[in-house]
This record gives sequence, C-alpha cells and structure tokens, in this order.
Amino acid sequence: MNKDLTKRRLEVLEGHIRKDMDLLEEYEDELRHETDLRHKEKYRREIERQRESLTRYQQEYDELQKQVTSAEMQGVADLLQQKGAKLDEIQKLLPPVWNVPHIRNPNFTGREDILSDLRLALTSGEPAAWKQAALGMGGVGKTQLAVEYIYRHKPDYRVIWWIRSEKTVTMAADYASLAVDLNLPEKDSRNQTDMVRAVKRWLEHNPGWLLIFDNAQDPGEVRDYLPMGGAGHLIITSRNPNWSGVAKLLPVQVFDRADSIDFLCKRTGQDDRKAADTLADELGDLPLALEHAGAYIETTGRSISDYLKLFGEYQQELLSRAKPSEDCPCTVATTWEISFQEILKESPTGADLLNLCAYLAPDNISRELLIEEANHLPEPLASAVADPLSFDDAVSTLRRYSLIEVTADTLSVHRLVQAVVRDRIEENGKKVWAEAAVCLLSDAFPIKSDDPESIDMQTWLDCSRLLPHALSASGHAEILEVAPRLTSNLLNQAGSYLRERADLYEAKEAHERALKLAEAFYGKNHPHVAICLENLGRVLRDQGDLKGAKKQLERALNIDEAFYGLEHPQPHVAICVDNLGRVLDHMGELAAAKEHFERALKIDKVIHGPNHFKVAIRLNNIGTVLQEQGDLEAAKEHYERALKIDKAFYGENHPYVAIRLNNIGTVLQEQGDLEAAKEHCERALKIDKAFYGSDNPHVAISLSNLGGVLQDLGDLQGAKEHFERALKIDEDAYGRDHPEVATDVNNLGSVLQDLGDLQAAKECYERALEIFRKSLCEDHPYTATVRDNLRVLADL
Repeated sequence: MNKDLTKRRLEVLEGHIRKDMDLLEEYEDELRHETDLRHKEKYRREIERQRESLTRYQQEYDELQKQVTSAEMQGVADLLQQKGAKLDEIQKLLPPVWNVPHIRNPNFTGREDILSDLRLALTSGEPAAWKQAALGMGGVGKTQLAVEYIYRHKPDYRVIWWIRSEKTVTMAADYASLAVDLNLPEKDSRNQTDMVRAVKRWLEHNPGWLLIFDNAQDPGEVRDYLPMGGAGHLIITSRNPNWSGVAKLLPVQVFDRADSIDFLCKRTGQDDRKAADTLADELGDLPLALEHAGAYIETTGRSISDYLKLFGEYQQELLSRAKPSEDCPCTVATTWEISFQEILKESPTGADLLNLCAYLAPDNISRELLIEEANHLPEPLASAVADPLSFDDAVSTLRRYSLIEVTADTLSVHRLVQAVVRDRIEENGKKVWAEAAVCLLSDAFPIKSDDPESIDMQTWLDCSRLLPHALSASGHAEILEVAPRLTSNLLNQAGSYLRERADLYEAKEAHERALKLAEAFYGKNHPHVAICLENLGRVLRDQGDLKGAKKQLERALNIDEAFYGLEHPQPHVAICVDNLGRVLDHMGELAAAKEHFERALKIDKVIHGPNHFKVAIRLNNIGTVLQEQGDLEAAKEHYERALKIDKAFYGENHPYVAIRLNNIGTVLQEQGDLEAAKEHCERALKIDKAFYGSDNPHVAISLSNLGGVLQDLGDLQGAKEHFERALKIDEDAYGRDHPEVATDVNNLGSVLQDLGDLQAAKECYERALEIFRKSLCEDHPYTATVRDNLRVLADL
C-alpha cells in the first residue's frame, strides 16, 4: 500500500477519535448536571453510537497495524484506550435499562461475606462463574440478597433485568420484553420466541448486563434462556438445590445469630440484645420472620420483651389450631398473625387488600389495575380502593408492618406471606377473595374469549402483565371450586393470548381447563362450551393435530347449530365454520372446506356487511380452495377482493395484506407470470418481516412462496436459501415433526433435485413422507405428492 495513503488514513483515524473525545467530554459534563431521566435517555443512544464507532475504529486500527510500525501506531492505540475508558465512565452516569420491581431495603443487615463472594465470583472471569445460583429455603432472603447486590453495583451495568421465573410463561414474557427496552428490531414481533432469540443474541454480543431469574423452579426451563459466553452476569434465586449443571452454587442460610441480633436492634431502634437473642432463637434466625417481628415492634412501639410474650401466646394458639406446614412455617405464621391482629384494629381495609393480594401473583400487582377494576371487589374494599386517600392509608398500613413491598406503580407480597394469609382465612372467605381475583382479572384482560379473530397486538403488553395474575387467580378458583363461569372465561382469554404468542403447549392446557370448567357449569351442550371447544380446536390445528382439531370443531358447531338454529347469523358460528373449513382444507377435503368457507362468508356478510375484515378472511379462504382445485382465475379474483378490503381496513402494511399478496403471487406463479409473482411475494415478505421480525412462521410462509418463484425463475441457489431459512424457522417454532416442516423439507428436496444433488433430495422427500404419514394420513394429497416426488426421483 502507498505509504502516503497509509499515513493519511492514520491521520484521519486519529482526527476522528480526537473529535469523538471532545464530544464525550461535553456529554460527561452535561450528564453530571442532568437530573431529568427522560433527557438522559438521549445520551444513552449517543453512547451506543459511540461504542459502535469505537468498534469500527478498532477494525481500522487492526488493518493499519499491518502496514506501519507499532511506534507509529502508539498514539492511535492510546486514544482508542482512552475513548473506551471514557465511555465506561459516562456509562456509569446513565441509568441502566431497568425493570427491577423492588426498592432497596434500608434495613438490610449482614450477608457481607456472601455479597463479597458473589461479586468476586461474577467478576472473576472464570468460565462458568458469571452464572451464580443463590439457593435456600423460603424466607431466607435470597431475593433481598439479589436486590442488595443490584443497588450496590448499579453503576457497573448497562442493563439490569428482573425475570419472574416461577412459571415458564412469565419467564418467557419478562425475558422477551427486554427486546422493547433495547429497541431491537424484533420488539414488535407477534411471536414471543422471536423476541427471546433476539434478546439472547444481543446479550451474547454485548457486555455490561445483569439478569436475575427470581424464584426459578427447574434448571431445564432456565437453560434455554442463558446466553452463550459470559459477556454479562446472571443471578438465579431458587429453593431447588439442583443447579450445579447450570450455575455456580451460592448457598444462602438463615442469619448467623449475631446478624439476627444486629438486625432486630437496627430495625427496632432498641438495644436489648439479650431479648433480641431470645427472639431470634424463637424465630429460627429466619430473615423474613425477623423482618415482620421488627416491623411490628417499630410500628407499635412495644419492646422486644413484650413482643416475646405475645409471640409465645399466639404460637400456642396457632399450634392448637393446625400443624405447621412446609409452605407456612410456624415462625412466619406466628409473626404474621401478631401483625394481622394489629392491622385489623388499624385498617380493616388493609387486611382485605392483603387477602385479595394473596390470590394474585406475588409480584407486580398493579395499583392502576386495582383502581380501575375496584367495582369488582367486595365492600368495603371496593369503596376504599376507589378513594385515593383510603387506598393510600390501606397500603401504608401494610407497608409499615412490612407485609407488602411498594413502588410508585405496584405492590408485591412475599410468597410465604401469601400462603400464611390464605391459610388463616376461613373457608367462605377463601372463596370470596378467590372469586374477586378472578372477576378482577377477567374484566381487565383485554381479549374477548369468544372472538379470537379480533385480537389486537397493541394489547399484548397489558396481557403480558396480567397473565401471571390470571393464572394464579384461576388456579386458586379451580382448587376452591368457585366462580367456574368467570374462571373458564379467564382461562380462555389467557389461552387465546398464549396461542397468539405461539406458546401452544401452555395455550392448550389453558383451553382444556376452560373447557372442563364450562362443561361442569353449563352442561355439555352450551354455547360457552362451544367457544371453549373452538379455541381448543384452533390450538390443536396449530400443533398439527388435525384429527383432534376436527373433532373439537365439529362438536362446537353441533352445539351452536342446536342452540341457535341452522340459519341464525351468529358470529361465533361463522368463526367455528371457518376454522373447521381450514382443518378440512389441510386434510385435503376441498369440496367440504369450500362449503364451510362459503357458509361463513354468507353469515359475516349479513352481520358485518360486504367490506368487513372478516369477510376478507372468508374470501381468502375460498380462494385457497379454488386454487387447490385448479380454478386459478376465480381464486385470483377472491384474493384481490380480500386484498382490497384489507387495504381499506388496515392500510398497506398489515400482515393480512401480506397474506393476500402471497396468495396472489402463488396464483400468478401458476399462471406463468413469474416476474409479477416475484414482486408480490417480495412485498409480502417485506411486510411480514417488518411486522413479525425475522424468525416467525408467517415469515417462513413468505420465504417458501418466494423460494418457489425463484426456483421457477431458475435461481436455484436463491430458492435453496429461502427454503432452508423457512425450514429452520418452522423447526424452531413447531418442532421437527410438524406438517409445515414436512412442506418445507419437500420444497427443499425439490430444489436439491433440480441442483442435481439427488441423494440429498431423496433424504428430504423421505423425511417429508414420514412426517405426513404420521400427522395426516397415507391417502392425503400432501402425502401423495411426496410419494410422487420419490417415484420421479427414482426414475432419474
């Protein structure tokens, strides 16, 4: 390379870095005086851009280093190091990307050795030490330990993300939601799996993050969310001791006696260490019990000795009522009972509020939810929550006794406290509060259980926040055999949301539970039972269980027809008929499928008029059958009518528009107009990627369609790449034995055959044939197509 040119490149690089350093000095000065968090967010974006430029400069440096001596490069090397250090300094002035639902405990005591060991391990650089599992019994303070670590080391991280891990659905939702705060391209994806993958990729390629998997149950469930490598840090809290294959173990025991005494004296402001020692012994040095006792003593002004007398009296009373359980140890139950009796005197409304919270998920109980749905609560809690001052008084009372944790927007209750609360409520009271929780959630959940076609993506964030509470409330209601109608409705709502997020296993379970409750409440032949059956049928269809889906949908239709009559234009009948038609179409029963689609179209035209989005759905489905029957022109007309309706209803860039474009493209392909077909399929793919992200099954359909057009155009390598990409997406979404995967594998076999790789083509056809035989049947048209492909291949 020309030495003058190299010298010039070196000068330009140095100039760029110096200019950036001047800019960073300005940012640092401004940030030190900026107090508005909203304004600080713009600096976060600037710092990210500066990190990207630092990476580019480093690449330029590495290339130039091959051309010039180390001495000549020293100035640039120093500047690069200075810029990296300056970015790290400025990063500490920025608030991290953050969703931690817990405030710092001002009374945190002890645990210094554990905190020191935790920090040392996370930052040691050892291969597996960046993952730490804090393990111990309930109430021992695992979560508080993680919270204290977070607040001590907050400036050291760019991202601190809290993941509720007690249930797989909340773990997935919390993990995926980080895509929104990181502003990743997949943040608006309809498929939650896409968002999870995107977050995982980001974590693998970016340093300075901390994830907390709180109250994790199963190491196998968490393992799928762990990034490769140790670019950041990870803390797991769990009661399960079996984490050695996932993370380094960090046992958390009850307090040492000295720490217990120090905590009680600090918490109460008293110095009677002898009484504190005796109380700590009574409480087994369990941090949760110590906290409740300390809060009571501080709030009431009693002495520790007085509290000891109370404790002995209440403990004997509790033990005479029932034996202590593993979930509700006597120490916790006794300290809570003492506090509760005082709360009943000070704030009966506060006691009611805690009873309600015991039937919701423990974390992130929204104040706004309680206020907006106050009319569904029993009195006098309903009136108190509706009155801001009364609501604040109730919350304040519970907070003083340390029975809830409070942020500006949410309430949280420890799981053990919830268990103790539920245990002490008499039987009728349990039913009252479980029903109130279900009623609250059913009304708030922003999905209609009887119209899954109307689900709006804009409500998904609300659904994600409400889902753990919906699952908790419905679970308690089922156990108590209360509010079956509302519980069935709530499970239907949750299941519909889970299906939309492609969590098919959890969706199926929710709909099966909803169906069981509906049958018990309404009888076997009620329209609400039909709704449950239809929702379950949709999930089974998505899972590839066409026979199971057909059975459920036929039963749902029979119920509706018997209830409404054959000619009644009922919206759910149209939905059920249409979904049954889709199953029949997938099963190769084209004439029957067409009859069902036409019947659904007739009903929707009567109900909604000729230009409604539901009419477009039916027109599209009729077009699909017409195309499969070989009537291409009629199919194209139906697709174009559907496209016109959807453009008017949704605009140019909606996924329904992409479906119509795809279908028109496939007809044009069959008609031989390949350039027009390619144009339609490319536009559909662009819409789907923008809407769903890159790894969604809808995108796989567009990729396959475009791949088929490319194959006909002679671009075999391009077709192969599209088919391979579609196959990977569908395997990740559905597993290896789904009919959609078989279709992808068959397509890949076709292009491999055209490329001359006959052995690979044969393997693809054989795999597709095996899947279709298992999931469909031997005589299905798809199965026959693959058999024909194998016969043709054998003759080559």
